[in-house]
Amino acid sequence: MTEPTTAPSRASRDLPKTLQKGQQTRATILEAALSLASHMGLEGLSIGALADVTRMSKSGVFAHFGSREELQISVIREYHTKFEEEVFHPAMRVQRGLPRLRALFDRWVKRVTVELDSGCIYISGAVEFDDRPGPVRDALVEMVAAWQAALGKAIALAVSEGHLRSDTDTAQMLFEVHGLILALHHDARFLRIPGALDRVRVSFERVVNYYATPAGLELSAASTQPARKARG
Repeated sequence: MTEPTTAPSRASRDLPKTLQKGQQTRATILEAALSLASHMGLEGLSIGALADVTRMSKSGVFAHFGSREELQISVIREYHTKFEEEVFHPAMRVQRGLPRLRALFDRWVKRVTVELDSGCIYISGAVEFDDRPGPVRDALVEMVAAWQAALGKAIALAVSEGHLRSDTDTAQMLFEVHGLILALHHDARFLRIPGALDRVRVSFERVVNYYATPAGLELSAASTQPARKARG
């Protein structure tokens, strides 16, 4: 994951109309495929199922992806792009350090809550492909590793900004924060336990408070005070 850029792109406007139409059709198929994969998993994807959903011929769908494997990989990349747009890029506009780390986590939690009735492809894909070597698993690993690297960088920046202790183990804190999301997804989506969202926020504050410096604790108190007043 990289910092967002503001440079405008004219590529789509410069393409011939036939090519633009082909890209639009592919985008429509990919959107339908992403919806299917969210509910049925990557293994539930097939050229035939997608043709039925989009009311296209199998040959028409096949022409855009070539194989089921290519379709699955394209879905993973599309999911990652949307994840960046909703979680990563907005958080990059927040102050470096603990505020940015908090923004990344908050937006991640929000996305998980939106996915409760569908599913997270990162999580469901890991279950499906954890022991199945190949290009689909490689694509999943690449995307998840990119997200973890972004979180790790945010933690390291919080250390350099003086918001987290200098002896903070970045990998350990990353493990703990990532584990909170997995627990939220499990309890809220699978077990349907009420209050899971509140618990994950409390747990995140405990993790932050463990690693925070006095300056970081002041930032945490300032950021959580409005929420406390709202509940009060």
